[in-house]
Amino acid sequence: MATILRSAEREFKDVPNRMEHFRLLTDISNVKKGIKPQYLNFDLHQLDPGQYCPAYHFHRYAEELFMILSGSTTLRTPNGLEVVNSGDLIFFESGETGAHQLYNHTTEPCVYLDIRTSIGYDVCEYPDSNKIYLSPSGEIFNKDAKAGYFDGEDKVEEVWKGL
Repeated sequence: MATILRSAEREFKDVPNRMEHFRLLTDISNVKKGIKPQYLNFDLHQLDPGQYCPAYHFHRYAEELFMILSGSTTLRTPNGLEVVNSGDLIFFESGETGAHQLYNHTTEPCVYLDIRTSIGYDVCEYPDSNKIYLSPSGEIFNKDAKAGYFDGEDKVEEVWKGL
């Protein structure tokens, strides 16, 4: 079945729980229509002047494609900063080389389509803050808190005796 998301039905909402400078607006028309993609996620975002899209990050298990529909914004990648404009397509491969973040350096909103592959889960890494985000659970961990596979498993006999 085809579902049409008409431009006249767009309703941009602030993503909840964002802090100052990270106010990314998302079109919720796909949610209103009950669209639940299995392998392909997509969002239409509006990035207002002076705002950043979510923190600088990369995906371990997803590729991402942005299409700038209107406006202009500055793109940050491991290669540095570059201005992208209306009509530009930007592909982000999975892994560290696909790290990205946008900042609207202009006085006009920038609207872009964000399309990502989905295998049902993902791990996002945030190099600036050294965090790891697990999706879909929403759990966030500090990458410095790594543990060895058998850390904390030294009392296995006691656990078994208590069963």
